[in-house]
Amino acid sequence: MFKRFFRSRPTPVVPYKLGQPTFETRNHILPKAGDLTPGITALEYYERRLKLIKELPAKSISILVGNNVKYASGSVFYDFQQSNNLFYMTGWLEPNSVAVLEKTANNGEDDDLIFHMLVPEKNPSVEIWEGERSGLQGCYEFFNPDNVEDIKNVRKYISDLIKRNDYIYYDKKSGGSYFENFFQMDENEDTITNLLKSFNKKVQPLSPLIAKHREIKSPSEIAVLHKAGRISSRAINKAIAQTGSEHPIQSEKSLGAYLQYEFIKGGCDKQAYIPVVAGGENSLIIHYTRNDDLLYKDELVFVDAGGKLGGYCADISRTWPNSGTFTEPQKDIYEIVLNVNKSCIEKCHQSNEISMHELHDFSVNKLHSNLKNLPGFQSISRSDLVRHLYPHYIGHHLGLDLHDIPSVSKFKKLVHGNVITIEPGLYIPKDPKWPKHYQGIGVRVEDDIVVGKDNKDILNLTSLCVKEVKDIESLISKAHCSTPGAYDELVDIHIDEL
Repeated sequence: MFKRFFRSRPTPVVPYKLGQPTFETRNHILPKAGDLTPGITALEYYERRLKLIKELPAKSISILVGNNVKYASGSVFYDFQQSNNLFYMTGWLEPNSVAVLEKTANNGEDDDLIFHMLVPEKNPSVEIWEGERSGLQGCYEFFNPDNVEDIKNVRKYISDLIKRNDYIYYDKKSGGSYFENFFQMDENEDTITNLLKSFNKKVQPLSPLIAKHREIKSPSEIAVLHKAGRISSRAINKAIAQTGSEHPIQSEKSLGAYLQYEFIKGGCDKQAYIPVVAGGENSLIIHYTRNDDLLYKDELVFVDAGGKLGGYCADISRTWPNSGTFTEPQKDIYEIVLNVNKSCIEKCHQSNEISMHELHDFSVNKLHSNLKNLPGFQSISRSDLVRHLYPHYIGHHLGLDLHDIPSVSKFKKLVHGNVITIEPGLYIPKDPKWPKHYQGIGVRVEDDIVVGKDNKDILNLTSLCVKEVKDIESLISKAHCSTPGAYDELVDIHIDEL
């Protein structure tokens, strides 16, 4: 086990350093030759571009503008987040870049596609402060564009492309909106938007076209999501087990930090989003992210958290008793939510011909019928349930974005390869309208599900995370997590094929 810490650093087989991991420079992150990002090959990125371009007319260009580094204050910058559409099509993770997919003809041939990249050139005086850039040569060698240009020449380069093409696909700003004024456009966006206005060519939105592709995950994407789900599940299991240890975590903030550490220690790149870590009635706030209270022994602990790996998110919600044992009221509410979680998962297959909206409606009806069996809830109406006790939706698509591809209709039937969350919940307010012994209890149970072809083909990406009452209580009583790999630091990340 210890020898990995004393191994010699390998000499990269590239003549220059790059701005993001590659197999040649970081083979503990990309241990498989041919992978451009964890679990996703350069060939798959090429096939994504080709699949999109085949749907477009000849003499068209699709312009993807990457994100720039954002600053909180002065020189204090936020963690860089690439535009997910650009990342999905290229695997490129460096800021201040533009990708263009050009379709020259309509022959159905691969050479109809010209892939252009505009990226920052290497600059030693900048890189000594900000880290290595791949530069034009690195971009060409590792990301396989047909043409590479310095981003400084974006105005002239894009002008030439616009002139020689008839159809433009680009997600331009709406103009004058509140959000545009609040979040000012990046310089590259501003330049391209103004160029398109000056040429007076019709511009069609690109995101809806890419969304159709992102909606159905490839086997490689599902494998990465599964890895992120397993790592995140182990981390949450460890947090639950820690409750029964000699040194239990005593604050929401500490628990949040513990989970973030465990996600990364387990192999994720970072946490996927700001987590909800809520003790007691704080869990009644759906997106409670203050995480600044203490955890009290007689209350439930609620967590909504997950890690991110290779750009793909895990999203898990679990609830457990900080005392180690559910009280009867806590158990009543928890088992209703758990039952609905499992019942909804069983419906997640294509042959069932169900939409997210129908799945949500099913969850409401199931919660309502089960809740009416509890003393004090016999007369609850369906509208009261939705308004006061279950105010959120059953779930959402999951992928590169936490709430992936929101443009996909909730009324569209789920198909094999969709990845969605199933997250029913009940939140009983401190209000005399509700039975006193249930007040202040908030429960959500959330899993990440790959929609199957039939009921035998459903894959729960987060099944490793305990959720049965007996398993949670047993985990806390043992104060030790027996999940394989739970206490390892995963230095070498291998994405297992499904």
